[in-house]
Amino acid sequence: MPTFDAGQLEALRAAVDEGTFDGAARRLHVTPSAVSQRIRALETVAGRVVVTRSKPIVPTVAGTALLRLARQIATITAEAVQEIGTAPGAELGVSLGVNADSLATWLLPALATVTPAVLFEIHCHGEDATVELLRQGTVMAAVTGRDAAIAGCSVEPLGDMRYLPVASPSFIIRWFGDGVTPATLAAAPVVTFDRTDALHRRFIRLRTKRDLHPPTHQVPSSTEFVQAVRLGLGWGLVPELQVKDGTTDKDLTPVDPNIAIDVPLYWEQWRIPSEALIRIRTAVMAGAHTALHQSARRGQQARVRTENDDGHCVLGS
Repeated sequence: MPTFDAGQLEALRAAVDEGTFDGAARRLHVTPSAVSQRIRALETVAGRVVVTRSKPIVPTVAGTALLRLARQIATITAEAVQEIGTAPGAELGVSLGVNADSLATWLLPALATVTPAVLFEIHCHGEDATVELLRQGTVMAAVTGRDAAIAGCSVEPLGDMRYLPVASPSFIIRWFGDGVTPATLAAAPVVTFDRTDALHRRFIRLRTKRDLHPPTHQVPSSTEFVQAVRLGLGWGLVPELQVKDGTTDKDLTPVDPNIAIDVPLYWEQWRIPSEALIRIRTAVMAGAHTALHQSARRGQQARVRTENDDGHCVLGS
């Protein structure tokens, strides 16, 4: 079994983080030549090329696995240093992958309860994209949209984030005055997060049994997304947590009060002996238990429930 040198792994981490050998050299207080030599030595031990010599530097498949190892070693080392007190006042940094709607609603209050405090580096991506950040070793834990753990990680359900189809009262009058029909849904503008956002298509399919393509606004920010709907740019699927009093809001009117869409969320993290990750997981699970809908269904395929306890028809995902 090959033995990987800590200094070589740190050179890999610095090169990927900084994007160039020059940047890594400044960070490590060595010459660019020394960084290059360490990475070449690492490649010799691994028997694989670990980075592409591009700008920015990108890890290969083998390099991604070693980068994840490098970050795990750095985390455990930082915790040990903190515990034995060889660097008084040193703060532990933890990188997290988070979807925008969780970040805008329930997650930050949960992270604020983590004690002793850590320094968070948050990467905001869609819940289906945060898994890739874990796989690349960019983050140590993530809110994801899948229940299958990648290698070296554990996964557990957080709960369901519920989305309500809403619009401003004036928008409802203008576009849905004759009812919510296939024709009006095809014509009425809709607000989406980005090109990968398909929640509105799920609602339309559930409501009409058709695939429609209405005019679409893209607003890639959770807070501004809700603001766009409030201002009447279009209707949209807004997290229940961002609608005042759950279902009543003077600025937002349900497009269909009998339909909501539940999106299951999961917590996935590295399986390493990290006290910081344990504390973060505990805080995140507690926050999710309070804020998210705790559904009995886990690990099942998408399905439509005719009615739930709140009287909503819900489309799972």
